[in-house]
Amino acid sequence: MDMNDYLADVRERQAIRRPPNTPGEVTYPVGEITIPEHIAHWAELTPDRIAISHEGKEMRYSDLDGIHRRVAGWLRDAGVRPGDRVGVHLGNGPEFVIAFLAVLRLGAVHVPINPMFRPGEFTAEINDSGARVVITTAASHDVVVNAWETIDIDHVVVIGAVQPAGLPVTSWKTVTAHEPHDGCETDLDALAALNYTGGTTGLPKGCMHTQRHMLYTAVTGTGGSGMHAGDDYVAVCFLPIFWIGGENLGILFPLVLGGTVVLMSRWNPTAVMEAIDRYRATTMVGNVENYLELLDHPDRHRYELSSLRDPQAVSFVGKLTPDLRHRWANEVGGGALRECAYGMTETHTMDVLPYGLADGDEDLLAEPIFCGLPVPGTDIAVVSFEDGKPLPLGEVGEIIVRSPAVMTGYWRNPEATSQQLVDGWLHTGDHGRLDDAGFLHYLGRTKEMIKVKGMSVFPAEVEVILGRHPDIYAVAVVAVEDPDTGQRPLAFVQRERGASIGRHTKLGAYADGDVQSAGRENAQ
Repeated sequence: MDMNDYLADVRERQAIRRPPNTPGEVTYPVGEITIPEHIAHWAELTPDRIAISHEGKEMRYSDLDGIHRRVAGWLRDAGVRPGDRVGVHLGNGPEFVIAFLAVLRLGAVHVPINPMFRPGEFTAEINDSGARVVITTAASHDVVVNAWETIDIDHVVVIGAVQPAGLPVTSWKTVTAHEPHDGCETDLDALAALNYTGGTTGLPKGCMHTQRHMLYTAVTGTGGSGMHAGDDYVAVCFLPIFWIGGENLGILFPLVLGGTVVLMSRWNPTAVMEAIDRYRATTMVGNVENYLELLDHPDRHRYELSSLRDPQAVSFVGKLTPDLRHRWANEVGGGALRECAYGMTETHTMDVLPYGLADGDEDLLAEPIFCGLPVPGTDIAVVSFEDGKPLPLGEVGEIIVRSPAVMTGYWRNPEATSQQLVDGWLHTGDHGRLDDAGFLHYLGRTKEMIKVKGMSVFPAEVEVILGRHPDIYAVAVVAVEDPDTGQRPLAFVQRERGASIGRHTKLGAYADGDVQSAGRENAQ
């Protein structure tokens, strides 16, 4: 089938099933302007609104606008120009956000660096990106010191009291007292960030993102939430904001919408409940275990959590089930607990959402794993791994993505770029299918596939099926060799408290029919 005809058919099917009150078009509430220009807009319109709360300290939009201009002024006088890379080696906190905005204001390139990196990992990312300035903390300065002989850095900014001897160090206090830089580079399509992948297919690669990618992700990722610009978007974020998913929830979504983010350095259930209660938080992203910990917390009754209109879960180990969703609704209230999104670093992570599809638990009961519909402006196709041609609906193939948020390429890696980006489509390497309504279903990556008598079974399929067993808390499935079948799935199960299943309980029959059906469907 011709790709244009295929897409026209898929889009028509998706439009029919798109739930009410979820937008079908992209809208930019404040216009297509840069992220720092959004801060200036909200600083003028709502100067006293809290932009960031962190460990009891609050920063209003007027303060955020002023301080990031001063940091931009220091960076500019330090020689940073458009296109230059700045390493931000920080954990969650207002300093990270300030540095992010200052770098973008200059048209420079934000390079977030995991503060838990060891010297070797730190060195690799600094050298690959070519960053000449790094912003770090006193707690992490030893990583910079240990890497110093193997990196080429002009300036180190340190937050905290420790000032390493022999390094060109400037204190954060000095930087934030600098004269402001009020100019602002406004090219939305210039390189703005290098977000490094996790390196599942080799060394981490820098995904090249622009502010247009960021802005599009912010407005489409929140468009179906029912929360509007300048309204009541309040996010609790304990995800690391050096990770692109945390950047979305902890920086882009709240600040583009003129909302508030409560940043937390780490997961702490009591602190999370206090933050939701105090700030009337409207959204949060956590794994399934986080939500179970809140539900089971002995002090939960002391806090009001029903302000969460869009609580989002990520099923890493524990799986979001109808039972958990209903328990959350009955004991907490607020909006329906849902899965977060399908996406990846290369696409800014928010390609397909299940907004509005929780009625009757349609999203949780569909198999294989249900992702939902693409956000407005994004196309999803499923194509043959062999020839790249679109497959009929229902057939399993490679998921490919085309959207305004797809990276422009991998930094200094044209070979990897040409393999992943073909005619404007990002080839994800993920297996999936589109059903008759145009909903995306995800199965897994090629390397995860389990071949059972020639049939393809994905761990995610078995995990979803076993995850519905009332006595199973969490499950993870891997492949093991088998002399009769070639391979077979092996499930590692964590039981619920008080579960009736024991060490010798056979669970194969519970999943057998569904798994065999899935295997026949995915036979290759």
